[in-house]
Amino acid sequence: MDERVRQAGLLHERAVFTGDAELLAAADRELDAAEADLAVARGKLMHARFVLHRDRDPSAAEGDPGELLLFERAAGLYRTLGDIRGQADALFWVGCFHQVISRDNSTAIPVLKQSLELASQAGDKAVMSEVLRHLGIAAHACGDLETARQRLEESTLLRREIGLLPAVASNMVGLAYIAAAQDRADDALALISEGCAIAQASQADRTLRQLNEARAAISAQHPTSPPEIQRPGR
Repeated sequence: MDERVRQAGLLHERAVFTGDAELLAAADRELDAAEADLAVARGKLMHARFVLHRDRDPSAAEGDPGELLLFERAAGLYRTLGDIRGQADALFWVGCFHQVISRDNSTAIPVLKQSLELASQAGDKAVMSEVLRHLGIAAHACGDLETARQRLEESTLLRREIGLLPAVASNMVGLAYIAAAQDRADDALALISEGCAIAQASQADRTLRQLNEARAAISAQHPTSPPEIQRPGR
């Protein structure tokens, strides 16, 4: 049992026997925190199912509106609890839903920026790296290549600092496409080679496939740089 749920039960018991109603408010806070964490965790599973379904069949992948409701519920609970770190995380996922599933960057960007501000206050480098990545994706989508590059590089630096190496490799997919669009084909292929090495070491086969696809696409655009396709390590 989640410790907060157990604690809420103990507070309820004490309230019944002591008559202290303030204990019930404390129990509510314990349950609100547990509910918020559970909502984010469940929403993330729903998001991952959408992304993996999209990989297999892009035309058939549909988002679940319940995902957004979970993240919004969590953000509200964290805000009430004064949990800045939790609120930043939940808001990131709200923005991610709008960007990835609804394809609505105009709605996503303000939410992502709010998340980044809160995550920076809390010193949460993991959430900061996620937000910066998706702000980079948004900049790339509207053709602002230099801003996209800066955001993804900031994200990558944070991911290296905290040891999220599979996430570093994932960022290199976008950085490679940006480099190619800026006519930096050699840089693009170097990024892909580094990303492939990290992905293989991390057994991140999905990211490795994306890197190989990027290598093939960029090499086709710049035929003087022959592709060196690497295979998944498992």
